[in-house]
Amino acid sequence: MLLVDWTHMARRASGIERITKELFSADALAPLAVTAVSGHGSRAVMLAQQQFVLPARALADRQAVALFPGYPPSVLFSRMKDRTVLYVHDLFLITRPHDLNGAGKYYLAPQFKQAIRRLKYFLTNSETTANELAAFVAPDANIQTYRPAVRNVFGLTANAEPRRSDAPLVIGTVATIEPRKNLIAAARICEAASAVLQRNVEFLVIGRQGWGNDASVLGGMPHVRLLGYLDDDAARQAIGRFDVFLTASHDEGLGLPLLEAQYAGLAVAAPDKPVFREVLGASGTYLDTSDVAASAGALAALVANPGWQEQATAAAASNIARWNALAARDKDAVIGFLKSRIEAVALR
Repeated sequence: MLLVDWTHMARRASGIERITKELFSADALAPLAVTAVSGHGSRAVMLAQQQFVLPARALADRQAVALFPGYPPSVLFSRMKDRTVLYVHDLFLITRPHDLNGAGKYYLAPQFKQAIRRLKYFLTNSETTANELAAFVAPDANIQTYRPAVRNVFGLTANAEPRRSDAPLVIGTVATIEPRKNLIAAARICEAASAVLQRNVEFLVIGRQGWGNDASVLGGMPHVRLLGYLDDDAARQAIGRFDVFLTASHDEGLGLPLLEAQYAGLAVAAPDKPVFREVLGASGTYLDTSDVAASAGALAALVANPGWQEQATAAAASNIARWNALAARDKDAVIGFLKSRIEAVALR
């Protein structure tokens, strides 16, 4: 039996909650037997469940394999490492401490460090995360990729028809507004691209405000529109206005919104880093986001290329198919791996 940690699922939905639902539900892991320990109530209740309820459930059922797709496990699971599996979304808790809020620094990071140092079995959301994780875990640790399939979650429709050249160029993104997303740099790149193109460029940001003061800075830029959190219908309408999807994140464990935006047939521009090349392949336009002028020039060259929208639409469709084939392969391998772990625990 799989005992899956869903204690974080009562939080406001973010990428981690979406991945938990899509990859670690009973339906997703069928035919394995799955019991989810759901969260409810306040943050204090959630933490109590993680620290005490989950370990107690695992100790009560010595044949259960515990799987953690959200928060890192309690330190007590280091004594049950043969039947504990951690899904790693990224390594920011240890590689980017300056981008963490208080909860990240003082609660999540210490538990995460202990988990990756002591546990044996890991799943990751990308090959990039797997490669980074390998430097921190024990030499005999088992790491497998479990990439999520990308769905058309917003019900987007690709439209490759060129827009009027005298209309503003709309560059957009979907991201929580916080320092790690580097949205201020993205806004400056859009501003510089406007000067190069001699054309108005708008930068639209879909996403809630996180920690830090980036939202205040962005709100003072006249070409930036902060749309806040939008439901699927409103997001579909907003993304339908985008000409280009831009991310300038310092790093990502995966970057699923880039793939989701490709259902709209959008050209996608991202930093020239391994995770973005893994996600976008040949369909991406890669930038050095620390160089505003060069990035603006690359965006200007992209949209000045005749037929660029038609080319982007074809490249996006091809890339989605490529990614989903990888995700299907991962799913089969992971279900086989978890089945073998459950059988091994049962035979002890």
